[in-house]
Amino acid sequence: MALPLKIGIAGLGTVGAGVVRMLARRGDVIAARIGRPVEVVAVSARDRSRNRDCDLSGMRWYDDAVELARDPDIDVFVELIGGHDGVAKAAVEAAIAAGHDIATANKALLAHHGVALARAAEEKGVGIHFEAAVAGGIPVIKTLREALLGNEITRVSGILNGTCNYILTRMQEEGLSFDTCLDQAQQLGYAEADPTFDVDGFDTAHKLSLLAALAFGVKPDPDAIHVEGIRTITLADIEAADELGYRIKLLGVAARTGHAVELRVHPTMVPKHWPIAQVSGVTNAVAIDGDAVALTLVGPGAGSDATASAVVADLCDVAAGRGGAPFGWRAETLRPAEKAAIQRHEGGYYIRLAAVDRPGTAAAIARHMAEQNISLESIMQHRRGRPHGGERAESAEDPAPVVLITYATNEDAVRRAIDAIDLDGVIASPPQVIRIEKD
Repeated sequence: MALPLKIGIAGLGTVGAGVVRMLARRGDVIAARIGRPVEVVAVSARDRSRNRDCDLSGMRWYDDAVELARDPDIDVFVELIGGHDGVAKAAVEAAIAAGHDIATANKALLAHHGVALARAAEEKGVGIHFEAAVAGGIPVIKTLREALLGNEITRVSGILNGTCNYILTRMQEEGLSFDTCLDQAQQLGYAEADPTFDVDGFDTAHKLSLLAALAFGVKPDPDAIHVEGIRTITLADIEAADELGYRIKLLGVAARTGHAVELRVHPTMVPKHWPIAQVSGVTNAVAIDGDAVALTLVGPGAGSDATASAVVADLCDVAAGRGGAPFGWRAETLRPAEKAAIQRHEGGYYIRLAAVDRPGTAAAIARHMAEQNISLESIMQHRRGRPHGGERAESAEDPAPVVLITYATNEDAVRRAIDAIDLDGVIASPPQVIRIEKD
């Protein structure tokens, strides 16, 4: 049997400790299947006294992750620190300079610095493996980089953030408000004390930038992505979607449009019968459309075991000699990701208006839609005072919630129509607009 692949792990949180436990538990099987043992020989963590429920005896300890990265007696540096700058970036750069392969779960680091790191790794002849950085235990990186090379990919989309999917699922199934569901997600550890990165869509954007690089050969660049979060989604929207045959999901979408790639993250209405609409809780899902194969991958998007599984899979690839360019394309061939103007997006739209109750309101709404050549598929109006299932009595002064579903149109036309309706003074509050994905 070949000599062991020696691993150094920086970061012994739930994922790092999970990797140690998994390699201890499955070590013999892994060695038998790939013909080489995989052993953790060195670690770095801030607190040596913490109980991590794994055997760390005999491993070299480093207080400085950069020093661990330079250890000449390791073959692979596993970065599980997090953050796109600071120690994580310095340690990965040091490990590459030392000639070590990299395994990381750090989507932010790769989204912001992936091209430079990939170029450095290619020059040193080492690999950067990041299956754990997107969709947890779902093998989507390997699928795009290896399994679908015979396909021309036209679209990659998915639920990439478990926190948002948990909140939207609870709102839909339990009839709870966004704030209540967010509070529960924080109590369960699904959301951080500051949930901005998750609920405002930035986490999904980082992951989408990596998927777009693999699928389309564009440079990872979160700034090239149109990003909207889920804070504005209300029970009125959840209930209207259900009545119309949809579910609301926060999707990341990378799609080829002509010679460009459209990159967007936003709440989306998807038909109930789509597999991705049926994904609930903290589960993730990624749909990949190719010219030969279309598939949807579903699984746990986070957690100790799921993410550790992805890290161990990367380590096994290194041990077996499987590698290649980090993004499946050499860094020098990656082209800039141009930010597609969301105004050019074409598709169906859900528009919820709080229409004032006075003569001419309906006519004004219809007129401005017609002026922009927007055809309406359906119009739905709820009783005043009960925009989302409440029991408050009606009042003649309450705005009347009106829901419009459009046929395919473009974003610019929708925004111009809404601006004109607003100028007419026939709506009482900012409208809600959600893009619709259809068969």
